[in-house]
Amino acid sequence: MKKIETSRRKFLQGTVSLCIYATASMATPLTTTKTSASIKFKTTPYVCNMCRNKCAGFARVEDGVVTKLDPNPYFPKSRNMLCPKGNAGIQALYDTDRLKYPLIRIGERGDGRYKRVTWDEAYTYIKEKLVTILEEQKDNRSTIAYCNGEGFNKDEYIQFFGGKLGSANFLDEGSICLNTKLGATQLTIGDIGEMDVAGSDYLIISGANRYESLITPDSIDMLQSQQKLVVLDPRCTMTAMKADTYLPLNPGTDLAFCLSMIYIAITEELYDKAYVKNYFEDFEKLKEHILSEHYTAKWAEGKTHIPAEKIEAVTRAFFAAKNPLYYLGRRSVWSQNDFQFRRAMVLINALAGSINRKGGIIFGNPIKLPKEEITEPYYNNTQDRFDLEGIVYGSRKGGSWLNFREKVVTQTAPYPVQAMFIRKHNLMQNMPNITKTKKMLEMMELVVVLDTMPSDTAMMADVILPECTYLEREDMVVSFNRLEPSLALRNKVIDPLYESKSMQDILKGLGEKLSKPLFKVSLKYDEELQESLQELGEKRAFSEGGYDFTELYKEDISSRNKKLILSTFDEKVYLSLKEKGVWYPYMKERKERQNYLYDYYPEEKKYYTVSRDYKVKCYLKKLALSGFDAMPTWREGDDFKVPKDSFRMITGRYITSTQTATTNNSMLRDIQESNSVWINDKVAKERGIKQGDKVIITSGIARVIIEAYPTNKIAPEVVWFAHGFGSNSMELSHAFGKGASDNMIIEDSFEKIYGCATMHETNVTIRRV
Repeated sequence: MKKIETSRRKFLQGTVSLCIYATASMATPLTTTKTSASIKFKTTPYVCNMCRNKCAGFARVEDGVVTKLDPNPYFPKSRNMLCPKGNAGIQALYDTDRLKYPLIRIGERGDGRYKRVTWDEAYTYIKEKLVTILEEQKDNRSTIAYCNGEGFNKDEYIQFFGGKLGSANFLDEGSICLNTKLGATQLTIGDIGEMDVAGSDYLIISGANRYESLITPDSIDMLQSQQKLVVLDPRCTMTAMKADTYLPLNPGTDLAFCLSMIYIAITEELYDKAYVKNYFEDFEKLKEHILSEHYTAKWAEGKTHIPAEKIEAVTRAFFAAKNPLYYLGRRSVWSQNDFQFRRAMVLINALAGSINRKGGIIFGNPIKLPKEEITEPYYNNTQDRFDLEGIVYGSRKGGSWLNFREKVVTQTAPYPVQAMFIRKHNLMQNMPNITKTKKMLEMMELVVVLDTMPSDTAMMADVILPECTYLEREDMVVSFNRLEPSLALRNKVIDPLYESKSMQDILKGLGEKLSKPLFKVSLKYDEELQESLQELGEKRAFSEGGYDFTELYKEDISSRNKKLILSTFDEKVYLSLKEKGVWYPYMKERKERQNYLYDYYPEEKKYYTVSRDYKVKCYLKKLALSGFDAMPTWREGDDFKVPKDSFRMITGRYITSTQTATTNNSMLRDIQESNSVWINDKVAKERGIKQGDKVIITSGIARVIIEAYPTNKIAPEVVWFAHGFGSNSMELSHAFGKGASDNMIIEDSFEKIYGCATMHETNVTIRRV
């Protein structure tokens, strides 16, 4: 990217309604300042936050302005790569629509009318609301829910609101993203593992659009390793076009394909018999089940629409390969059978012996970091979370968003939820049935949003607290990867602009305001605390009981990092993290291979195989006891059926989108300004729909208007459009009114094993405007 010509003042000038000019001081250089043609600049290592991959980079700063972002060649995880979103991080920093100072709502919820306040005024407002709410609920801390999306600082956020404040109701992105995959892998082989894409020679991918929707090192590994690639997808994506074999199957029928693969592997004895003998538990039960259900290739053809001979050919080639891998993928839950589908994928890998070896699902050896310990109070009146009721496994850490929302909206929860703290989570766009999310937030007595941008969710808040971007803060050191483990540190590139603060500084200020008042609420309703007070006195009962919310923030983040790193490693590790942003044991042995690609670990030092005890569990007894199938099974309700004159709507995303977090980024909008609905070109012609025509898409809950894109790359009974568009916040000047939101019309069903939203079970109608 060429040097930015725009002046610093133009970068920081505000819009009329919400923005104000603020001066940013230069960050302390971490490397030697250089001079070139009288331009002084410094470079600082950082870790990207534009998607979940967390690539490392170096930021160039000139006169206090970040002018360029470059990939970090020292980081094994990101392979000297920075994708379009990573490059656009500079725009996230200087977006004139950014939230710049604390705001309190003065209008109706959702109308965008706020007044500027000081940080102390914002904290005081929150304190007064929470004291009132907790008084009414007799100190049931779970009446305060809190959520945080994927990313750094999540555990620290949980420590504050769960550990210190005491709420049991934490929700994260898992139930609208990956929980079925993570759970299925953990329950089947005892670990979530890591996929060695680079080491595989035969790769099957179901649905994950690696070359178009999320460009990460996995994508680069696929290009570099040149393994045989098989792609199953209802839509002919860029990944499908690059595949050796593309199989356009019916939506939601991936499980049938997998069951047939297992059937063929067993009947033709293609599986790794030695591995099965040593590591499988209840293999005979699996064998009997699969054979008795007759999951033949011909049977699967009737479900998937893939010819039987192709299913057989792919299966035989997969099991004949040296290092085959059925890629578990990074995609949201599609169907009610998603957990069983993920289980079947893991079992296929296991049948091929592709667990704990090169090219398979590896356990690896991640570098362990100690946790920062704090004293957590015990609140006797706090009730447990309720959103996992009726769900077999679920995640006690992140819960089930749709079940939680349903119980709040229908008032069937055992107690009311009256407040919500929301960080890095755009609730108004990130889960199906936006109308229901709006209703949930309207029912709250207090909604507080920590964000960098005035998102649709921020416009539903009572209080908005402006968090700084990832380039304006240091975060705690993080351990990455299992095959080539390393540490990485997000260093602060420049000081926070405007009045924004880091999450740590926001929580410290909030903690200072809340600790004593909320402690006094507990004193009124907690008899054990009253007894402790009589025994110890108020000062000791408060401090020794862990009621000081600022306990973790007695030292700043830099001091905490230094202490943690030096206590576990040595000064060389600390200096490497500050100067290069990365440390791993074999940095001196890093070698450039070609075209700025590097080999980071010597081959013999990679953790393809580690010594550990584990079993591949074919049969899950808890599922059977809960009325579910203990082994992957096809049920009649799994069949792909669409009513006459309707379509199955499926969704995905572009490389320019990280859910809705990048929706207002003008650099990325230059690449992909809006979204269009893909519809089969023959079907479109029959209906008189041409490219660019406005069409109305209607589901059972709502409708949207969007431009049509007729194409032969999608099946006649399927339509698709990308997530990450259709924002309703007028404060997002680059995003407002652009495209349509998929979650406006996706119906809010969820599977009952992990409570995950099923994104591809909505049928819609379509007509030209």
